[in-house]
Parts: sequence; structure tokens; C-alpha cells
Amino acid sequence: MAAPTSSPLKVSVIDRAEDLVEAFDCVCAAFGRQAKDAIWMGMNPGWDTPAGAARGAARLVDRWRATTRDSQGRANTVFLKATLPGGDGKREVVAGFAIWVQASFAEGRGDAPGKDLDLAALYPDDEAERRYLVQAYRSLVKRRVEVVREKLAEDPPAVMVLDMCATDPAFQRKGVASALVQWGLDEARRRGIPEATTEASSMGRLVYERMGFRREGADIVYEVDEEFLPRDRPPNVFMRTGNTL
Repeated sequence: MAAPTSSPLKVSVIDRAEDLVEAFDCVCAAFGRQAKDAIWMGMNPGWDTPAGAARGAARLVDRWRATTRDSQGRANTVFLKATLPGGDGKREVVAGFAIWVQASFAEGRGDAPGKDLDLAALYPDDEAERRYLVQAYRSLVKRRVEVVREKLAEDPPAVMVLDMCATDPAFQRKGVASALVQWGLDEARRRGIPEATTEASSMGRLVYERMGFRREGADIVYEVDEEFLPRDRPPNVFMRTGNTL
């Protein structure tokens, strides 16, 4: 019997800024060109131009560099890359990207969720756009914030949050998203955190269901001012594993 071959897919923690620049290209392909996620595009103006993409990648690098640590010295935010051999077979390319957050309102146990976005640099002269994006983001993470607050009564007072998961459309159906999700679930177990949550898009929720997440309620309702109601907003649903990890 032939020995089983190992998968070329690798998931690893990002430890250099260059990988984040390539990862942002992956996110642009998934959230911008494929899903046309209006909220993500609003938070990354000009993402489809060289200058806008450079600014978006720089903001991602800034977030990575600002990573905090819990009382045990573990990173509260983990940036992951999934790599596969490129078309030339000579180098690995970033096929998928994920951000996992250890979220908690207890000091030293994780990052507090739901902080308002600082959009002044993105829209210095457009108060309406800043207001809309803040309202949309608050709605998106509303249930996340509530669940993390509820965890204050539990031990540990934290959850693992899948904050972002993107697969380059050129590498879909190769197990990329599943591998990125599985890494985070395994990390939650290593940290003794029994539950994970996420806000799932219509494309991602089937993957998450296979990984043990369950939908909680209907699609998220975006609470925005009346003037913004005609705008397109991505369908997302809050999902959680329950205390099963």
C-alpha cells in the first residue's frame, strides 16, 4: 500500500509585515472582487487601486504591530496565513487569511470587542460616511459584544472570535477556509477557552456549520439612520460553537 501523501496546504502564524501585504491582496479578491462586501469596501476606500490597496495593507500591518497580550503572554489577536504552491511551483503564495481574537472584558484575559472605528483619516471631509460605517459596524458586532460581556460570569471570561476569514477565489474548494478555522478552534482548546464565535457571510456559513458553529437567530439587522437604508449591506449571521471546545 502506498504511503499517504501530505497536503501542500500550510497554516501558520504571520510573523512579518510582507505576508500581511500579500494577505491583503487575498482579502481584496475575496471581499472586494468576489463578494462585493459593501461594508468592507467602505472601510477600505480605493481598495481596487494601487494606492488604496497600499493604504489598506498598511492599516492591516499597523493593527498587527499593535497586537496586545494576555496575562500569560499570549497574543490576543492572531493573524494567520494559509499557503499553497504558486503556479510556477517555486514559491508558496498566500491562498487564505484569517484573524482570530481572544476577546474579553476582563483585564488581562483578552481584547475588549466593539471599539468604535476611527475613520477620520479615511473620510476626513465626509461625516455621513463615517457615521454610516460606525452604525453598520456596531450592528455587525452587537451580538459578539453581548456574548463576551456575558462571559464575565464564566471561567474563563473569554471567547475566541473569528474576526475575519478570506480565501482567494483562485484557491477555493481546496480546504483553505476549513484549515484556518480549525487552527483557531484548536488554539481555543490550547488556551482553555470553550467557545468560539463569528459573524458569517452567506458564503462562509456552510463551512462554519461543518466545523461545529451553529446559527443564532436570523441574519443580522443593521441599525442605521433612515438616510442609509437604501444602501446594500452584506448578509451576515451570528454563529457560535457553544461551550463544546
